[in-house]
Amino acid sequence: MSNAGDEGEPTTAVLLDYMPRGRPEDDRPQYQKSPVAFALGESDFRLVEIALDEDAHVNIGDRVQIDPPGESIKDLTDIDYEDLSSTAQSEVEYAVDTIIDANEGRFVDFYNDAQPITTRLHVLNLLPGIGKKLRNNVLDARKRKPFESFEDIEDRVSGLHDPREVLVERILEELQKEDLKYRIFARRESE
Repeated sequence: MSNAGDEGEPTTAVLLDYMPRGRPEDDRPQYQKSPVAFALGESDFRLVEIALDEDAHVNIGDRVQIDPPGESIKDLTDIDYEDLSSTAQSEVEYAVDTIIDANEGRFVDFYNDAQPITTRLHVLNLLPGIGKKLRNNVLDARKRKPFESFEDIEDRVSGLHDPREVLVERILEELQKEDLKYRIFARRESE
């Protein structure tokens, strides 16, 4: 599902939280702390902690280049959802919304291109609320003509009322749960 970085494009992330004085639990003297930010990768929904230069001028919601690291990034570490600050956790859903809205074609293509995982399980069945009947409705509609937008999916697939929100729910589930067998969108550090 990743597309940024594949053709030499830089990988970007949306900032979820920015702590100009470093992490509060860091007991070192202030002069030894770096500003810290939490971000969500746009191409692979990778959660990262970023150590920034003192003169970094960033805000929540900004896009930053993480691969290769942008000029004000000193260090970059993959983290789990539980490692995010409470502010960052509360911003995740907004960031996912922003990413999906900015790349609607990529996520509509997910519905157009989704394939079976095994002979008994289709990737569409991993989406919340999509069972066998709804999956078959999606597959039948896309056979006739590829989907062009979320609105097109909603209009042509009986029973699928908010295809965009279904993706948001799945992405949030993948970010928050460590023990999922299948991941469609959110990459983990160990993967």
